[in-house]
Amino acid sequence: MASLSIRNIKKRYGPVEILKGIDLDLADGEFLVLLGPSGCGKSTLLNMIAGLDTITEGDIAIDDTVINNVHPKDRNIAMVFQSYALYPNMTVEKNISFGLEMRGVPKDKQKELIAKAADILQITHLMQRKPAQLSGGQRQRVAMGRALVRDPKIFLFDEPLSNLDAKLRVELRTEIKKLHQRLRTTIVYVTHDQIEAMTLATRVAVMKDGIVQQFAAPQEVYERPANMYVAGFVGSPAMNFAPATLVSEGNHLGVRLRRTANGETGDVVLPLFEPAPHLGDWVGREVILGIRPETMTHVIQAELRENSAMTTMECEINVTEPTGADTLTYVTLGGNQAIARVRPHDARPAGQTMNFMIDMSKISLFDPATEKRL
Repeated sequence: MASLSIRNIKKRYGPVEILKGIDLDLADGEFLVLLGPSGCGKSTLLNMIAGLDTITEGDIAIDDTVINNVHPKDRNIAMVFQSYALYPNMTVEKNISFGLEMRGVPKDKQKELIAKAADILQITHLMQRKPAQLSGGQRQRVAMGRALVRDPKIFLFDEPLSNLDAKLRVELRTEIKKLHQRLRTTIVYVTHDQIEAMTLATRVAVMKDGIVQQFAAPQEVYERPANMYVAGFVGSPAMNFAPATLVSEGNHLGVRLRRTANGETGDVVLPLFEPAPHLGDWVGREVILGIRPETMTHVIQAELRENSAMTTMECEINVTEPTGADTLTYVTLGGNQAIARVRPHDARPAGQTMNFMIDMSKISLFDPATEKRL
């Protein structure tokens, strides 16, 4: 295991700046997911950690030793690629042992390491097959086995599941999670899939345009997004955004927004639950209200009685989408489309007005100008 420190990393290709000052610190045994859309710089950063790309500015350190000028083979890092990168003319056993042979590991030790990795990844029965005889999931397990036998300080994964179908992605995601729990090794994992990030990571770095937008534990990223970009990128369906005004009614703060109910459009005030003191400065000003779909749902009377953070609001239903476990119910808030998660038996058809329950302890408020969390 090893700690990893990324200090003010920048990457330029000519005048184009790809990474704009990345700072991340990872402790021994942590699982970091670099999350973001294509072109945000996450794979470039991973390649720089691996030594496959040069650093324009800044330092990368493993266990407090700067590795900027250390050759990739001397960094004691193992990388698992999206494309598997297996030798087609070699058996699974040979693919896994090849790196060990290049480093002069004794044959007996090779067999021991290979047997252990094959057992962990459940590929013992595949050892004499060649890559063409394997499924996509099996090939990815072999690629993981090749990395595992090296016993590296850090594992790097570059979108390893993106070429697999949905069922295999779930299965291998679980295997990677088990692998980390068993080995407690340090992992840096690149993906654009926020489900992978939420389920695998101990910490997530959400990236956009070469900048880390938020670096935190997955649940914090989900519940307290640093800005509207993070709030909209993490979560499926994404967070609802509604223009609103912060108001004061008596001794309480609330948000006033427009919604349609019973065929008429009008304002409703939702009381804030334990608002932060600085929000008093925003009274009378425009804000963006963020509500997760599961935070807005059908009315549960017991919840209303027991949870003082709960409030209700009537809205007219535009569209419903049954998904089995839930029915996604579309309404209009502040002129924008919003989605609520409703139990199928409590859902109402389009055109009807429904009373929704909102957990105000889980809403977010953003500055419309900067899009940062208030």
